[in-house]
Amino acid sequence: MLKVRLLIINWVRSLLAPRPFIGIFYLPRYIKHYFQYRHLSSTEKVVAVDTYPCLLDATVSTPFDSHYFYQGAWLARFLSRQQPSLHIDVGSSVMMVSVLSGHVKTIFVDYRPLQVDLANLSSVGANITCLPFQDNSILSLSSQHVIEHIGLGRYGDPIDPEGSVKAAKELERVLKPGGKLYLSLPVGEQRVCFNAHRVHSPGSVIDMFSHMKLLEFSYVNDNGKFVQNGNLVDVERSAYACGMYVFEKCPSVGEV
Repeated sequence: MLKVRLLIINWVRSLLAPRPFIGIFYLPRYIKHYFQYRHLSSTEKVVAVDTYPCLLDATVSTPFDSHYFYQGAWLARFLSRQQPSLHIDVGSSVMMVSVLSGHVKTIFVDYRPLQVDLANLSSVGANITCLPFQDNSILSLSSQHVIEHIGLGRYGDPIDPEGSVKAAKELERVLKPGGKLYLSLPVGEQRVCFNAHRVHSPGSVIDMFSHMKLLEFSYVNDNGKFVQNGNLVDVERSAYACGMYVFEKCPSVGEV
């Protein structure tokens, strides 16, 4: 019974994800290869109930999500240079966080707690608009491709049109003066793509962090090209670029 259930799941996924029904066009090749393999195999038993079609993987180059690929590489290189004793990440890719924790002690915060057991990595369940950290307490902080989702209900969070701004203010609150925030999010022509995400204009992101100074801006453009140390104006008219900001929190009044 379990095998039949897995068979149905595998076939439905192959035909509906990631591009619905495109896989149908590759079924003739799959069927040809299936019977060819059965004919050539003298030691392995190949039965239909164990089939697991992967119809869209025969590509000429390795596909990847340019936003997530480059933002993870970008952050990892900064942390490699900075060598913080502790890094806090809020809501970023768990695959990236698992790798980061290999060389820096990491606390991962997410609205949906990450339930794993891995050395150097701990997880905390919390809302990014109400983080469980004291004011001015974190020296190394990241949140990648996260704040654009807040308040749109996508992940079960409350509806709030000010979600991105509130998340930004909370990240700013917990960061220690002199501390670094590594932030990424979609940038370009500002709009709300309900209930997936917002796209912020590059300059409006800086406006959300009134007690921060921008140290570096890099981006991935609409063509998937990564540009280190770019200019905000380069992506102002983008449809869906990825802006990567390194902010440093300014000292409070009276602090040196």
